[in-house]
Amino acid sequence: MTTMTDASVREFKMPDVGEGLTEAEILKWHVQPGDTVTDGQVVCEVETAKAAVELPIPYDGVVRELRFPEGTTVDVGTAIIAVDVAGGAAVPAPAAPQEPERPKAPEPEPEAPARQPVLVGYGVATSATRRRPRKAAEAAAPEAARAAQAVQTELNGRAGAPAAPRPLAKPPVRKLAKDLGVDLATVIPSGPDGVITREDVHAAVTATAPAAQAAAPVPAPAAPAPVVAYDGARETRVPVKGVRKATAQAMVGSAFTAPHVTEFVTVDVTRTMKLVEELKQDKEMQGLRVSPLLLIAKALLVAVKRHPDINASWDEAAQEIVLKHYVNLGIAAATPRGLIVPNIKDAHLKTLPQLAQELGELVSTAREGRTSPAAMQGGTVTITNVGVFGVDTGTPILNPGESAILAVGAIKLQPWVHKGKVKPRQVTTLALSFDHRLVDGELGSKVLADVAAVLEQPKRLITWA
Repeated sequence: MTTMTDASVREFKMPDVGEGLTEAEILKWHVQPGDTVTDGQVVCEVETAKAAVELPIPYDGVVRELRFPEGTTVDVGTAIIAVDVAGGAAVPAPAAPQEPERPKAPEPEPEAPARQPVLVGYGVATSATRRRPRKAAEAAAPEAARAAQAVQTELNGRAGAPAAPRPLAKPPVRKLAKDLGVDLATVIPSGPDGVITREDVHAAVTATAPAAQAAAPVPAPAAPAPVVAYDGARETRVPVKGVRKATAQAMVGSAFTAPHVTEFVTVDVTRTMKLVEELKQDKEMQGLRVSPLLLIAKALLVAVKRHPDINASWDEAAQEIVLKHYVNLGIAAATPRGLIVPNIKDAHLKTLPQLAQELGELVSTAREGRTSPAAMQGGTVTITNVGVFGVDTGTPILNPGESAILAVGAIKLQPWVHKGKVKPRQVTTLALSFDHRLVDGELGSKVLADVAAVLEQPKRLITWA
C-alpha cells in the first residue's frame, strides 16, 4: 500500500459559494484521479440552494483522490478532492519502527496553501481551531492523563470503558435538540450514515412525553396510522434539494410572514406592442433583445420612481421599514433546476438599450444554468411573466425581503371598446402583490395604475421618466 507525504498533498474543501450556505451537491466531476490540474482550472460543478456553480482549484498538481461521487450532498468545509502539489508519484509509507515509541515534541503546523479554496468574490471564515498533538501532550503530562482516566473509569463504572462516539447531527439539529432539552446520545438516528435528523429529535420528545406524565391517566392507545403504500412501478419520488428546496422554504416563509394583498387590472397594450415592433427596427436597438417584457420593466421602473415608498422592505428585528433608494429589478425565470429570481442591479439608472442588454443576458444565463448566487441577492422588486405560458395572470408570492411583485399575463387579441367602438385590441391583465404591512391599498393601487397607464400610452415613458 502506498501513501503520500503530507507536505505534497493539498485538500480542496467545499467553499461557501454564496452567503451563509451550509451545503452543496456535487453535480459533475470534470477531472479524475491521475489528471493534472492547474491553478484556476474548473474541477467540478456543484448545485447550492441558489444556483449551479463551477469550482476552480486554487493550485497546481495531480489529482490523487475524489472524496465523493457525483450526486452527493457535502457540507461546506468538507474536503472533496486531494491533489498532490508536488506532481510526483505516490511515496511508499515508511515501515513502523519495532522499538518502543518515544515521546516526540509537537510537530509544527503545516503551512497553509497560498490561496484559500474559495470562489472569486466570496470569502470563508478562517478557523482558529488547531489539532492538539495527542501523544506529545500525554507524554508531557502523564499524571494528568492518569487522573483523567481514573475519573472516566469512575463515571463509567468499569475500567477501560471506551468513550461513546459523538452523535452525528448538523448544527441546526443540535440547536433544536438543545432548545428542546433532548440528549442527542439518546436519539435513534434515521438519516444516512447514522445522521440524526430534525424528525428524530421531535420523535424523541414525543417518546419521552409519556414518561414525564406517568402519573396522569393513560388513554387507550390509538389505532396505528395506515401505512401509505408506494407503488414503484407507477410513482417516482424526487428528493427535495438544491434550488427546489430553497424555493420551497423561501415561499413558505414569505407566504406566512408577509400579509399578501393582490390587485388586478386589465389594460389595452396595443400601442405598446406597436412600439415593440418599431424598436426592433431602431438602429440603437440592433442586436438587442426587444420584447414586451422590456417595456413592462421600464413601466414598472417609472412607477417606482413616482411612488418610491413601494420600493422597501420590512425589518422585523428592528421594527423598521427600510426604504431603498435604488432598484434591483428581479426577473423570475423558470429553469430545469427550478424557479430562480436573478436581478438587474441598479436598473433605475439604465437606459432602454442598457436595460435590454442586461435583460437578455439575464434570461440567457438563467436558461443555461449559469446564474451566479450574487445575481440572485439584493433584489428590491420583481416581475414574473406568466403570460409566456398562455396564462391570463396569477397571484404571485413575494420574493423574500421585497415588498412588491408584478405578474404579467398573456397578451391576447380581444374585443375592446376603443374610441366608442368595439374593436380587436391587444389586451393583458396585470396583478400586483404587495406586503400590506408597509404598503397600503392606496399606494399599491397607484403603482399598478401607473404601470397600466404607461403600457396603454407608452409616450408617458417620456413625460413621466
